[in-house]
Amino acid sequence: MDGLQEIYKRLKRLMYFILAAFVLGWGVTPYPEVFAGLIVGSLFGIYNMWILVRRMEKFDRAVEEGSKVRSLGTALRFASGVAVVAIAILFAEHIHLVSAVIGLMIPYGLLLMERIVYHMKHH
Repeated sequence: MDGLQEIYKRLKRLMYFILAAFVLGWGVTPYPEVFAGLIVGSLFGIYNMWILVRRMEKFDRAVEEGSKVRSLGTALRFASGVAVVAIAILFAEHIHLVSAVIGLMIPYGLLLMERIVYHMKHH
């Protein structure tokens, strides 16, 4: 099975391609607000995945050492979700709120799809 860092690197690389497509959509299509929301949400989604990977590594080390297990950063990831919504509301004329929330969830959807493909190939 792939290590957590390899999965994260693969997802991050894929997210950069998706972000490039969103930037093109922002510049070319008549819906710049929607693509701006997707861009902002996706950037915060990448940040949330980074937090999750970092905290999972700390969690694994704590379990191996037998020390107290800390949280997985749920509050911090939740706060960044609130920040996405706050930014979208603050700049409502430039950023579409629903697309920002969808963009926030894109990395998690990619993670789910990547794991499904992995298990279909290896089982």
